[in-house]
Formats: sequence, C-alpha cells, structure tokens
Amino acid sequence: MIYSFGNIVISGFSAVTAAGNGMEPVLELLRSGGDALSPVPDDIAGGNGQRWGKALGFKASDFMPPLKARKLDRCSQFTVGASGLALKDAGIDLKNIDPERIGIALGCGFGGVANSAEFLSGYFKSGVEGLAPVLFPNTVSNAPASNASIEHGLKGPNVTLVQRFCSAESAFVMACRFIAEGRADVILTGGADDLMPLMITGFAATGQLRRYAACFGEGSGILVLESAAHAARRNAPVKAAVETVATIGFFPSGQEREGVDRLFTGAEQCDLLSLSGTAGDTPLLMQRIQAPATIDTAPILGRSLAMGGTAMATLLASLKPGQQGLHLAASPEGPYYAIRFTGGAARGC
Repeated sequence: MIYSFGNIVISGFSAVTAAGNGMEPVLELLRSGGDALSPVPDDIAGGNGQRWGKALGFKASDFMPPLKARKLDRCSQFTVGASGLALKDAGIDLKNIDPERIGIALGCGFGGVANSAEFLSGYFKSGVEGLAPVLFPNTVSNAPASNASIEHGLKGPNVTLVQRFCSAESAFVMACRFIAEGRADVILTGGADDLMPLMITGFAATGQLRRYAACFGEGSGILVLESAAHAARRNAPVKAAVETVATIGFFPSGQEREGVDRLFTGAEQCDLLSLSGTAGDTPLLMQRIQAPATIDTAPILGRSLAMGGTAMATLLASLKPGQQGLHLAASPEGPYYAIRFTGGAARGC
C-alpha cells in the first residue's frame, strides 16, 4: 500500500538517546565515527561480553519536577523529555493551540517493562497481597504516550502501536492519517523504549543476543508533524515535507521480488538513506536502493523495537533543503516500510 501525503510537513524533531539529549550528540557521533554503547555489567546474567545503548546520562528531573518524575516509568520519562524537546524545536506554544487539535501517535516495544517485572514479582512472591497498585498504570505500552499527553497538555488523538521493529513507522503512518483526515493539526510521533537487565537475561536465554537483540538500546525519538496550512498560519520554519509512505506486510515465500516491487516503484534513488530495524540485513531491499550516503543509528546508539523515531529524526536533521530522504525499516517477518521526505520548505498548500 502506498500513501501520498502532499500537505503534511515536519516542523520539529528531537531525541533522548544513549548519546545524550537532543540531536547534536547523535550527529556528532556520526561525524566522528564513534558510538555511545557501553559494556553490559558483568553481574547481569547472560550479558558477558555484550554492549548496550543505555541512556546513562539521562535525568528525568531535567524535564519535569522530581516528585512527578518518580511516578513515571523510565520509558514515559524518555517520551516526556523527547516530546518537550521536539515541541521546542518546532517553536510550538501550546497556549496558542487548541489542545484538542494536537495529539500523539507513538510506537513502543517494551515500554514499562521494568514496572511490569516489579509488579509481577510482587504477585509471584506474595500473591494478590504483593501487588502494588501504584505500579500498574505504568505497566502498559500506552503509558508513555499518555503520560506525555498529560505532561504537555495534548488532548487530541492518542494512540500507541506495537509492531516489533517497525513500531515507530506504524505510528508515523497513523499520525499522517490523523492530519490528512482533518482529525488534528499537529501530531507528535516516533518511538520510545527502555532497557533493563532482565531483558538482556531473557535475550540470552532465547539465543537472541547475537542476532536481533545484539547491542539493544533505549531512548525516544519524536517528530512534530503538522498540516502544511497550520504551519503556514503560524509562520513555522519547515524542516521537511512528507512525500509518500509505502508499506507491505510480508514477503510470501517465492514471491519476495513481487513484494519488493510493491514497496518500490523502481530503482529507488535518494540523496540520503536511513535504516531501521533489520532493513540493512535484507539484501532484496538494499539491492534496489541507490543512495550516496546511508545513516544507520543502530551501531552507534543501539537497536530497539521503536528505534525508527530516532532514525527518522537523525535523517531529517541531516537533510539539506531540497534533498530527497528515504527511511527504510523492516522486521524479520515483516512489515516493511519505505518513507520518503524532502528536506527544506514544504510545497504550497
């Protein structure tokens, strides 16, 4: 399926990652060829010799009062922080926007996993009496989007999507549809995930640490999508225009090339390519793309189920006006996404 969006622009973006807060630390790593990965501590079962992308420098109190931050799970803290940075980058004054016309569509993989583990541990140890009600609201995957909405006063559409390595891309499509259908003027979208020791132990037990779970990371990448008309009314500097989104669910055995043909219209040409999930490990996809430069944030920040938000933000931060950007994302069993952007000013609305 191919969606064409001729009236949606991106006015801001930012991220919270293992590299730090904002886009500049990520861009600096790309320029230097370094990474923000660190060794998994030796006392974590299964993690010996592995590295992960922990956001060790992140402090929730930098983005919200400490007492409020203590009530949120770590994934929600990332989302609140990245959303605030993205709104600031977009120059949005929430006092001047109808709160029911701004919402959030977020991709999330393991959101709230630490709270879930603690909540269930209480039950396994002490039965019903061991359950801590205060933990439960943060055990669900939609807690990060909901907490970001509460913190920033977003009363428009609110949805969370979980679709393995393409969670953020699935949320991006939903965000574009909300705007295209006139259900909102502004939508925050992207992805968020946190990382805890128990996940490393679980990945090791299932044999994934040297496959898809190698060098897992955490953080949040958020884009601010707007209708072109709304951005024009507030004289917002436009960072990029959304062109098309092509997606396919999976490649049936024996019909893989037909699947690629449906995803791409021909030999895909772009000025800058970004990769997310397992796209770079899928030769059929990579063989069809002609790009002078490629951005892959996984080796420098770590891989996560919702890494697409940060990957897209990094692509947009690197695009020059008029350049064509392509974001390619995949999960091992599907889906597959090809999202096209044009850097700089949007087309007339």
